[in-house]
Amino acid sequence: MKSFTSREFNQDVSHAKRVAIYEPVFVTDRGKPTHVLVSIDAYRHLVGKSDTLADLLSVADPIHADIDWRTAGPWARRS
Repeated sequence: MKSFTSREFNQDVSHAKRVAIYEPVFVTDRGKPTHVLVSIDAYRHLVGKSDTLADLLSVADPIHADIDWRTAGPWARRS
């Protein structure tokens, strides 16, 4: 398990991506883990799916979501 500070991660994203191929990469902010970077294969193994982006885009039935913008994070409010 490898850990990067937010600053280290921002300065060398390529290195973090290379490490994430073999093990999870934890990104910390003020000493606390805030994010985890894993390879797509590890992610698919965790969620039990092997969908490709093409599979997801070719879904016959559209996906509808009712989003409560009052409880969504600040990233969802940006336009």
